[in-house]
Amino acid sequence: MGFTKAELESFRDVEVPDLLPPVDRPLRLLFVGINPGLWTAATQTHFARPGNRFYPALLRAGILQQQVDPSAGMTDEDRELFRSRGIGITNVVARATARADELTVEELRDGGRRLRELVAERRPVVVAVAGITAYRSAFGERKATVGEQPERWGTSRVFVVPNPSGLNAHDTVDSLAAAYAEAARAAGVLGGA
Repeated sequence: MGFTKAELESFRDVEVPDLLPPVDRPLRLLFVGINPGLWTAATQTHFARPGNRFYPALLRAGILQQQVDPSAGMTDEDRELFRSRGIGITNVVARATARADELTVEELRDGGRRLRELVAERRPVVVAVAGITAYRSAFGERKATVGEQPERWGTSRVFVVPNPSGLNAHDTVDSLAAAYAEAARAAGVLGGA
């Protein structure tokens, strides 16, 4: 699946709905992106874009047993697999942009408040925010570091995990997998917690 630049631009400001289990099923692990990219909006699949390392890292970590194609997007079967395992995905800011640096600090803070409301409502065991810079801006935690945060959100443990975007050159699929596996073990999605 491919898109022209003009086609992708037509998805600017489009929102991508959260991927969450139904309210009668537990939400164990909630992954949080910064905001949807244009490819994500076009495919209606979080973390979609050729080269995004989110799904390869989940596979390497053992969180998924089958690959999700980040360029084509999720199938209904893929979505149900996430839901059945108690895994959800949302974003700090709902609107799609070409780059996360197009967001304002105000948007990130407003999105952070909305995220905390969602967490209070759904009570995931673990919230895993992908991206230290966005976490610091959205929650005013300038000194936060990657890993588990000292503060819980209600009953939810909070982790900051590396952003899987190819723009994050500091991390590899292996280092992303290790960080995601740590959050998944804490959530009870993987053994060894």
